[in-house]
Amino acid sequence: MKPSDAAWHSLPAAAALEHYGSSEAGLSAAAAAERLGRDGPNQLREDTRISPFRLLLEQFKSVIIWILIAAGVISGLIGELVDALAILAIVILNAAIGFYQEYSAEKSIAALKKMLAPMAKVWRDGALVAIPGQDVVAGDLLALEAGDLVAADARLLSAASLKCVESALTGESEGVAKLSVALAQADVPLGDRSNMVFTGTMVVAGTGLAVVVSTGMSTELGQIAVLLKENAGNEATPLQRQLDAVGRILVWAALGMVGLLFLLGMLRGTALLELTMSAISLAVAAVPEGLPAVVTVALSLGVLRMSRRRALVRRLPAVETLGSTTVICTDKTGTLTAGQMTVRALYVAGQRYQVTGDGYGPEGTVEVETEKAEKQPALLLALGTVLLGCNNAQLSSEDGQWQVIGDPTESALLCAGAKAGADRAVIEQATPKYHEIPFDSDRKRSTVIRTQSDGSLRAYTNGAPDVLLALCTNILVRSGVRAMTDADREQIEAENATLAGQGLRVLGSAWRDLAFAAPADLDGAKVEADLVFVGLTGMYDPPRQEAKDAVARCRAAGIRVVMITGDHPHTAMAIARELGIADPSDLAVAGADLDRFDEAELRRQAPRIAVYARVSAAHKLRIVGAWKANGAVVAMTGDGVNDAPAIQGADIGIAMGKAGTEVTKQAADMIVTDDNFASIVAAVEEGRGVYANIRKTLQYLLAGNTGELLLMTACVAAALPAPLLPIHLLWINLVTDGLPALCLATDPIEGSVMERPPRARAARMTDRSFVVMMLVTGLLTAGVALAVYLYMLRISSVEMARTYAFAVLVFAELLRSFGARSETLPVWRISLKTNLMLVGVVFLTFWLQVWSHHNEVLARLLKTQFVPLQDCLILLAIGAIPLAVLECVKLVRMAKPAKARGD
Repeated sequence: MKPSDAAWHSLPAAAALEHYGSSEAGLSAAAAAERLGRDGPNQLREDTRISPFRLLLEQFKSVIIWILIAAGVISGLIGELVDALAILAIVILNAAIGFYQEYSAEKSIAALKKMLAPMAKVWRDGALVAIPGQDVVAGDLLALEAGDLVAADARLLSAASLKCVESALTGESEGVAKLSVALAQADVPLGDRSNMVFTGTMVVAGTGLAVVVSTGMSTELGQIAVLLKENAGNEATPLQRQLDAVGRILVWAALGMVGLLFLLGMLRGTALLELTMSAISLAVAAVPEGLPAVVTVALSLGVLRMSRRRALVRRLPAVETLGSTTVICTDKTGTLTAGQMTVRALYVAGQRYQVTGDGYGPEGTVEVETEKAEKQPALLLALGTVLLGCNNAQLSSEDGQWQVIGDPTESALLCAGAKAGADRAVIEQATPKYHEIPFDSDRKRSTVIRTQSDGSLRAYTNGAPDVLLALCTNILVRSGVRAMTDADREQIEAENATLAGQGLRVLGSAWRDLAFAAPADLDGAKVEADLVFVGLTGMYDPPRQEAKDAVARCRAAGIRVVMITGDHPHTAMAIARELGIADPSDLAVAGADLDRFDEAELRRQAPRIAVYARVSAAHKLRIVGAWKANGAVVAMTGDGVNDAPAIQGADIGIAMGKAGTEVTKQAADMIVTDDNFASIVAAVEEGRGVYANIRKTLQYLLAGNTGELLLMTACVAAALPAPLLPIHLLWINLVTDGLPALCLATDPIEGSVMERPPRARAARMTDRSFVVMMLVTGLLTAGVALAVYLYMLRISSVEMARTYAFAVLVFAELLRSFGARSETLPVWRISLKTNLMLVGVVFLTFWLQVWSHHNEVLARLLKTQFVPLQDCLILLAIGAIPLAVLECVKLVRMAKPAKARGD
């Protein structure tokens, strides 16, 4: 019986060799060919892609789009070709944008395939040969060395100082030391399977030999590809669902009005042609033709604003979805933290020191933690010398940015040693390197032996404190070197525990003087004994200051931040508390614990869990699913391949631009160019602003349509001639309403937008207050237009009455656009300077309307009559009545809270 792929790490390496019928000489060519034919090539499979034509048809599912198509066809049938072409152009533009976005999103699996090794070195028939990565089969022996891309998941048979960077799978950028011994437990997170190597990861140091246990879709990378396929469905965004709901309401409203009209007309014996023309007018009045264009402009402007704040949006509806986000699941390393290991504490001769400065730059100092303590430069220099003397990292500055060459941990020690007073150049010149015993995962330490000025040798060792302490017999104190006592050991162990309890990764440092010997005689067993303990170094990846501020903004905005990381729970929880993500009552859960939760339990526990540590790609997807099941709108951030399924499964997926893999970027809705959590929060702010602008614009448009419907219905019900012709309604909807609506969509974001709680997933844009205000506004505009129409019918012709009703309705809509900028602030408290485009559009449209009553070409096009300029001013004053009433309503609303406070 084959063990599960996740259990090979807990079995002896020989078990994998035996199971796959392999040996130290590798597979035979015949056996490899037979397995390749049986199991298929070592590559990721892609499902048949959706045809471009089908993708294009998918863009026409929206009810609003079909209403617009119907309006365009109707306009064409009644001879209004210009209006018909304008409406259909809007439909085609929206379809083209949606098609491009979804066609681009089909590239995730293709990007994942690029991570597979093009070539691999394997043992076949007792000889080492290079073969294409896709020809690797289970049972092959992989020969690994620094620089190799691992071709398949494999169990290590031997490892010599082997290190692999598995950031694509775990999200952690540090190299992972590998060893060949079996692990005691079968239930071990992916990041802790130290005797396994995985497809798509990079060998950065050492050599190794491994037997392949999984290929193609059976590998960890393949399982991520499966998750990507399973979650590839495009779920409608909150905005799309809202607009579809509005579209359905409009359809039923239009059908109801038209049905009522025909019933009344037939009862009165009205001519069929007249009934048809009135029905067309009602249908046109019910459709906000400018709505898709307005939504597209609002979202596109949000994209532009976000790009200025270092967030690139790949899918347009994602702009608004960000605004409704209630939970942000974020990676730790490089997003909440700087992504650069930094030493924070030094301990030498019983004294702890605080190290300032972030990252790999030279800025910062070493200071005593307590005022009474005295700084000991000589002792700090001794510790700094060990940190720099046993170190192979290099730092370089490019364009003011410090770049690391080598291991991140050694780079942090390099900076700390310099701050402690040691000089790398002096050490290299005065005490040149003689021999090195590299880091080994079994020894958990590394040693560099240097020649001293008198010709003797000194070994500098850095390693795990518990292991190193057991090898020390002496200790460096203020008076010099003396024998180590049990009390010394207890004090060092306590200090190590204290630093680890603060979420710091702790290393110990020691030295030993040696008599001169040949390098071959200087092995670890002989050198790393009877050491002089020098001190401890505590380091971590520090939180970004801007991330701490951004988390505080999220809390104020009612957004929950959840940390998901490949790091250890203790370290992750310490960072989460420092950032303000976790409260004392919050929990940290490891991936192994998560496996014991069923979906119902995870959903119940999710609100109490602030940190998820040592988690896999499947775990991340489950976490996102649990929050969504609780009704949250979830944003998921990440950079590694293991983040891609959860990014795709979240309501809004966010990839990191600098550290993010191509797979993750292809799966994401948005890319953060500076890998900074603060930029994500800025994008949420922009998303909320976009939603607010779309809501007020939608209310402005639908209130106008409501007024038109009420006016038309009232006249038809009273057996009066239609007060507006289809061309009048199209002009109002596309020009008089449409152009100001576009300007409303560009309004700047209100400063208080991040001080409000997020709206619920089930919350409707067209809520009770929205509908009430829409009806009140519609009644007001319909009322003034009907009054003017009835008055003109008494003293003039139907054509003149229609012209005056048309003009007053246009003026009312134009003036109302100023009040529509805010649902709470009166118009005189909103500066016109913040939206000069709206001022210009209102002025231009007003001038066009007046000119249409004095220009024969426009009058013929719009079927209007001559209106004296004096009457135009009177109609403008009448048109201001709805605006004045609505502003009074705002004042009453403002007065109620003030009265309640006793102001």
